[in-house]
Amino acid sequence: GSLPKWVVNKSSQFLAPKAMKKMYKACLKYPDWKQKHDPHFKPWLFPEQSRLPALALSELSLQHADSLENIDESSLAESKEDRGEGSDEDSLT
Repeated sequence: GSLPKWVVNKSSQFLAPKAMKKMYKACLKYPDWKQKHDPHFKPWLFPEQSRLPALALSELSLQHADSLENIDESSLAESKEDRGEGSDEDSLT
């Protein structure tokens, strides 16, 4: 489902800053945490350290745009929101 715009606006005023503060505090503690928890394990830098199972290249296939299913949206009506009319983006500030 979708949330009313006023709920999104209010939550962005209170929840987003609170979440960012928590993330900032966690980021400050990360270097100390990483030194205690496998400091040399960095699979994002060294793929050979990855513990995930390898995927065989033969299992991969290329998909070209012309082979993808065409989706016909011609019968859908465009709403005012899709056109940008009646938007309350200015109420975000």
